[in-house]
Formats: sequence, C-alpha cells, structure tokens
Amino acid sequence: MIKLNVNGKQVKVDVDPDTPLLWVLRDTLQLTGTKFGCGQALCGACTVHLDGQPVRSCSLPVSAAVGQKVTTIEAADAEKVGKAVQDAWRKLDVVQCGYCQSGQMMSAIALLRDNKAPSDADIDTAMSGNLCRCATYVRIRAAIHEAAQTLA
Repeated sequence: MIKLNVNGKQVKVDVDPDTPLLWVLRDTLQLTGTKFGCGQALCGACTVHLDGQPVRSCSLPVSAAVGQKVTTIEAADAEKVGKAVQDAWRKLDVVQCGYCQSGQMMSAIALLRDNKAPSDADIDTAMSGNLCRCATYVRIRAAIHEAAQTLA
C-alpha cells in the first residue's frame, strides 16, 4: 500500500511502486483532469505539481511522490494564483479543444508563483515543455499576463 497526499487529502493506493503517477491519479483516484498525451514527458499534458513544482506525471513513478504534496488541476483553484490563472483562461477564452489546457495551467501557476510579473521570454521558457495542437499559444501568453495583473 502506498500513501500519498493528493490535493490536500491523504490517500492509500494499492499499486506497483513503478506505476506512473498519471495512471494512479486517473485510474485509481478518478482525477481525470490530468491528461495522457505522449507518455514520454514531452508534451506537458500530464503536468501536476509535486511540492509546488511542475512535473510530468506520465513518467514519474508513484513511489517518487511519497512524502510530497501532489496537486492536480482539480485543486488548482484552491489557492490565489491557481484561481487567477483559471479565471484568466476563462476570461480570454483560451481553450480550443482543451486537451492540453490542464497541463498548460499547471505550468502557468508554477511560473506565477515564482514570478509575479513575467516577461514574454519568461513565459516562453516556463511554458516551452507544453505543447498545444490547436496553437493557442498567443492566448495562453495573454492569459498568463492577465493573471499576473490580477495578482499584482
């Protein structure tokens, strides 16, 4: 039995320690906001926070999350930065197909937690590992700036 802290709750899961965290979140805990994209940590669709830092859950064994706080998109709005990002995404109608957006938002939240006034270059660097097949990158950048303004 593996004990985890997911979205502020203590949970126990009966899975192999090498199981990717993504599958534990989606299949065992039914937290389906985190998406499977590539399975190789290249696209960012599976981004969650581990002790506040963005990680790719498709390639992270669940055993690596033991003793750390896992935060998924389902709990992102529980904090001021997460709420600001989600509100900006809605206000600027960022989402097109939506598949990558939970990962995009989790990366944006991590950026804005550390940098309250990011430049375009800062945003590009922080978001470079997140791919969007619909190419909503301009709207994503605008939403990050919008969220930063509301947090100022």
